Amino acid sequence: MTDIADAAKRLLVGRPMRSEMLGHTLLPKRIALPVFASDALSSVAYAPDEILLTLAFAGLAAVTISPWVALAVVVVLGTVIASYRQNVHAYPSGGGDYEVASENLGKKAGLAVASALLVDYVLTVAVSISSASQYVASALPALRGLEVEMAVAVVVLLAIANLRGLRESGRAFAVPTYIYMIAIGSMSVAGFVQYLTGNLGRAESAAYEIVPQSAFDQGLVGLAGGFLVLRAFSSGCAALTGVEAISNGVPSFQKPKSRNAATTLLLLGVIAASMLMSVVVLARLTGVRFVESPAEQLMLDGATVGESYHQSPVIGQIAQTVFAGLPVMFYLVTAVTGLILVLAANTAFNGFPVLGSILARDEFLPRQLHTRGDRLVFSNGIVLLTVGAVALIVAFDAEVTRLIQLYIVGVFISFTTSQLGMVRHWTRMLRSEYAKDARRRMARSRLINGFGFVMTGVVLVIVLITKAPQGAWITLIMMAVIFLTMLGIHLHYERLNQELRVLDAQQARALPARTHGVVLVSKLHQPALRAIAYARATRPNTLEAVHVAVDGDEVAGLRRQWDEFSVPVPLTILASPYREITRPIVEYIRGLRRSTPRDLVVVFVPEYVVTKWWEQLLHNQSALRLKARLLFVPGVVMASVPFQLEAVDSLDAPAVPDE
Repeated sequence: MTDIADAAKRLLVGRPMRSEMLGHTLLPKRIALPVFASDALSSVAYAPDEILLTLAFAGLAAVTISPWVALAVVVVLGTVIASYRQNVHAYPSGGGDYEVASENLGKKAGLAVASALLVDYVLTVAVSISSASQYVASALPALRGLEVEMAVAVVVLLAIANLRGLRESGRAFAVPTYIYMIAIGSMSVAGFVQYLTGNLGRAESAAYEIVPQSAFDQGLVGLAGGFLVLRAFSSGCAALTGVEAISNGVPSFQKPKSRNAATTLLLLGVIAASMLMSVVVLARLTGVRFVESPAEQLMLDGATVGESYHQSPVIGQIAQTVFAGLPVMFYLVTAVTGLILVLAANTAFNGFPVLGSILARDEFLPRQLHTRGDRLVFSNGIVLLTVGAVALIVAFDAEVTRLIQLYIVGVFISFTTSQLGMVRHWTRMLRSEYAKDARRRMARSRLINGFGFVMTGVVLVIVLITKAPQGAWITLIMMAVIFLTMLGIHLHYERLNQELRVLDAQQARALPARTHGVVLVSKLHQPALRAIAYARATRPNTLEAVHVAVDGDEVAGLRRQWDEFSVPVPLTILASPYREITRPIVEYIRGLRRSTPRDLVVVFVPEYVVTKWWEQLLHNQSALRLKARLLFVPGVVMASVPFQLEAVDSLDAPAVPDE
């Protein structure tokens, strides 16, 4: 059974890699860009949709300001990119926002950032994969209704790909990401050339009229209109998710790590900003209509379009218009856009395990998350992320419109806290730096991070105001639960370290006053004799065999055998009027401990070792229950004495020597 499981693992994950091969898994910039930037780049597939969808509540006139909303998002994106370029130089260890906040604002601030990022990584996977499954379902009607199953399957496949190793998964995802960038770039260039030459067509949805919602009959005038613009802006800020993954993934870059990470950040910012603005502007020029409820919000010739109308995503509508005479390009853009949404989750699969490893190193998460697996990746972190993402996908039925409301809150909490921490970092560094060039560089970095703090802080307030009523309160609760859980884990490890600490050299030489040996005997057979022989070889101060009397005839037979074979160990019979096995033994051992609290009690348990997994169900259940209970009794040591069934010959037969 073990061999089969091991073979299956090797097939899925690959052969184990030696620890010294870790350097060969580091990423050059050309692979690091698609690995760490696919999340931010993929947001171009849904951030424009969210901007147009939100503005459409106020009617067609409101949609005309979509390029200005997108421009505001690009300004924030540029600010965050510039700020994080300072971060990767100052903190190249991979702790990212968590390390910055912990060192400069205190451990609790760092934990708040970490909890926000952990939740955001899980949401990144859930949102991206759910969106991709909806793309597939819209393209293939036969798969409609199976979005949840498709999403779960894709998450599992991504997990397997990442369990095979960072570099291997990066190579697999690099080509599709670059094809996506080329496809969107080609569509943008072709669209703007057609516009400048007067040949740009109109989208099919341009013929429809948008019906404003009752609360926005006056368009964007008044408080409701202003709130709607802010809500559109906060939805568009989904384009910034994934930026922080590069600062968390600096250790995965080839040397010079900080410089390569900063360059990758700059490339990400330029590409993402260009793509976002191009898509939103082209949507405006082609007259794309995109609403939350097409059946009610779109009208043609004075009548709503009804439930039969299918609304394509914004990029799909633009591609259909720009490449009207070249269908192959339309299908390419649509296909790679759906694919990049799957690959976007890969950013989280690289960021979450690294952050989890750092938190585990600092004893805020289970230590298992700090251990690298066979392929030199943090396998336990990948598995934990997979479980969390699948749970969200199932809970929200893979509906992007519900999941998107939980999005970006966490990432802007980490953005804002990190920038404040960097301001304090540069302020502290300036106090001890006297070289003019270095002070000038630090002052410039502090100014950049200070501006980033103000900008991201304003956006955070907007996001909280606009998103919290829509479902972001769930994210805040999840963050609070994770925050308190990490505090509890840390307190446990602190208490454990305190109790395990060696106080002085005398403790290392200390011995118990006496040792009492207790052999548990159900009947007199070879496993019992072997346990007795082993117990006698350890030479305890006292040794006895203990049997629980459940059946009177069995007790009488055991006594006869004991005398017949002259077993040189006294036999103690424990009464059990209610036919219990575990309780009488536990109470007897506790009685020994109470009578001699400075002594050590060693309980020897004979156990069968079977050759087939299903045979294990037929043996050792009482032993398992006893060990589980006695583990919590101080001063008691459990010693299992195995007896291999079907592997016993005359040489193995235990003998009981005479006194």
